[in-house]
Amino acid sequence: MPYSYELDEDEEKKTAKAYGKEINMSPKKANEVCYAVRGMKVDKALAYLEQVVKKKAFVPFRRYNKKVGHRAGGVPGRYPVKAAKKIIELIKNAKANAVHKGLNDEKLKIEHITAYKSTTWQRGKPKGKMKTHNIDLTNVEVILREC
Repeated sequence: MPYSYELDEDEEKKTAKAYGKEINMSPKKANEVCYAVRGMKVDKALAYLEQVVKKKAFVPFRRYNKKVGHRAGGVPGRYPVKAAKKIIELIKNAKANAVHKGLNDEKLKIEHITAYKSTTWQRGKPKGKMKTHNIDLTNVEVILREC
């Protein structure tokens, strides 16, 4: 699978990857969740995303924040539960890959994480005034580095 982040052979030994292809979640919300956890330690990121799922912590929306309410601290944010759950699974998968590779799981840091739109499913016409119903699929890639 082609990643958008290039690594040398020496860097490959200290990194672990995971790739989620065509995940059923919003690419915009997934992008905001990825931006929030990028650069964090893996355990801290997983704890933060668990808090987002429980709606105890919010994800600040930096790009897709039109008509988004402000949270404590004057920052627009939301609780993207579905995207957070899927990204938790992917980070755990990358962590397991790192352990299998022989890396120390306590020193792992999220080096690169991104989400982008994959394909759109055209669904049947629902009842009511809505004309079409589309389902967006998202690709997510995660690279962890031992620091």
